Amino acid sequence: MTTAPGLTWQRLRDLRLSELTDAADGWRAASAFADAARERVEGDMSGKLTKTQDSESARAAVKRLKRLSENYHYIHTETGLVRGALDGLASELGAPQRRLREALDDAASLGYTVNDNGSIDYPAGGKNELTGDGIPGGSVVGNNGLIGAGNPGLYRDANDMLNPAPGPGAPALKSPNPHRAKAQDVADRLAHALREAREIDERYSSALSKLKAAPGLTVDTGTWADVASDVDAVSGAAREYLGKEIPFDKSPADRKEWWDHLTKEQREEYITSFPDVIGNLDGIPATARDTANRENLPLVIASLEGQTGDGAQDKLAGLKGIQDKLSKESHPPMYLLGIGTQGKGRAIVSYGNPDTSKNVSSYVPGLGTALDADFAEDTVRRAFQTAKGAQKYDPSSASIVWLGYDAPGFKDVMSTTDANNGAPHYNAFMGGLQATNEHKNPHITAIGHSYGSLTVGTAARQDGGIPGADDIVLLGSPGTGAQTADELNVAKGHVFVGSADNDPVTYLPAKKDLLGPVFTGPAERGDGEIWFGRDPASKNFGAIRMESGDGPLPLWLSGQGPTPAHSGYFDTDRNPSAADNIARIVAGNSDSITTEAPR
Repeated sequence: MTTAPGLTWQRLRDLRLSELTDAADGWRAASAFADAARERVEGDMSGKLTKTQDSESARAAVKRLKRLSENYHYIHTETGLVRGALDGLASELGAPQRRLREALDDAASLGYTVNDNGSIDYPAGGKNELTGDGIPGGSVVGNNGLIGAGNPGLYRDANDMLNPAPGPGAPALKSPNPHRAKAQDVADRLAHALREAREIDERYSSALSKLKAAPGLTVDTGTWADVASDVDAVSGAAREYLGKEIPFDKSPADRKEWWDHLTKEQREEYITSFPDVIGNLDGIPATARDTANRENLPLVIASLEGQTGDGAQDKLAGLKGIQDKLSKESHPPMYLLGIGTQGKGRAIVSYGNPDTSKNVSSYVPGLGTALDADFAEDTVRRAFQTAKGAQKYDPSSASIVWLGYDAPGFKDVMSTTDANNGAPHYNAFMGGLQATNEHKNPHITAIGHSYGSLTVGTAARQDGGIPGADDIVLLGSPGTGAQTADELNVAKGHVFVGSADNDPVTYLPAKKDLLGPVFTGPAERGDGEIWFGRDPASKNFGAIRMESGDGPLPLWLSGQGPTPAHSGYFDTDRNPSAADNIARIVAGNSDSITTEAPR
């Protein structure tokens, strides 16, 4: 960025910030070109070749095109980081440059001389009251606000204490020369502006020095790990410029308004410099979150490679599974609305655009769910099945799987802690959906499966309920924490329950009956109490029990795993009646579902 002796006040004064922004525009154009090239390779070339050709040579060509696409992706990301750093540098240097120029203008208007070292010479002025002689002029050095050797305006007094002073040998008493105080003010302002500019310059110099590729570029996991380091460097440098403006403490609606008022270039800078933040910020539109998360995904994957602790390899497998799905064309299209490695991992996936769809559902999974290979394959597929089913009844439908909390394992499944922790995050996400949806009155459905129904129930019982939720669907529920459907804060007749007769989770005993038989029948369970409050499928709860059939028998009796009835509600093959009813509710056609008698 700068050469010895560094950034001087003269260089700061003469710096043309427009040249930095022009350079940023050039890098922006390069980044856009690389991104467009990647899209052409993936779509027009690789995509068409995959669809039309099936041979060894075609597969080899697709593999080479994939490598080319990765190269363009890398170029797009790195040039975007350079662009963001240059824009940030130009923006941040503007304020200290303006203050320095104002100080220089004041010095000139007062007739003071600004020396090369930043000291200010002031003329004689005033009279000595004792002798009547004129008071001579002098020179002052600015105090830049630092404590220590980096502040030229600090000197040691007779007691060896650091003390602001006009310079060595200065009089101990306040100078009666009226110019002295004015000159000191100008010198202090100049020194402070220069110190701030130097800090900015050093911060961005460090970040930009990292943005270089090794000779013979091969884009692999190690390369993306290096890119992750580059993103951290630029994010750290630009945090003052961009980060302080991100409305973390605002509502999703306020964040949407903030995003809408940014320019296209500003949005690109935020996505490039803070992909992990923008990709997970409720209130940011789905397409922007998807773009940010796709940018961040290879970086997160690279950060997990080689790690062994804290379930890193499970998370890695889950993220790679999601990445594989994103690389393939799907109908409805797939949107990545959130990823993270905290806890057991985070992932939010939508099939269909939740901002442009009139009907949107958000499904919370339960017991044992974590970001792993099973999540990427099986849990994500449930959102896909729901979206496909709903679109048969209304094409303007999207379905989301929300893993924004730590679902419990078997050891903790009897506790409400995870649901209590997850509910506020779910409501924040749903508030974001409500804020970004383009329809005046979108139809929003909250779906909770297994322990996820407790999380949804807990969210619904908070003040105001789940933001925007019109319908609530509870599947394989061990209870919601509520005694009646009225507590869930949606209109009467808009809480639906799927409870297959062979689903053992829906027969968990009440805590007071824990030592009794686990699989008690309705007659023995009195008021329908199960583990987390009243059985949502019971008559006294007051929900509509949609037809869900018996479901397969558990364990070895069906040969389909330990609890196939519990895991089959979304599956059009294993439980077609439940899957179809879910689709109808999500599409806003709940009046056409098939029902069965409550327990």
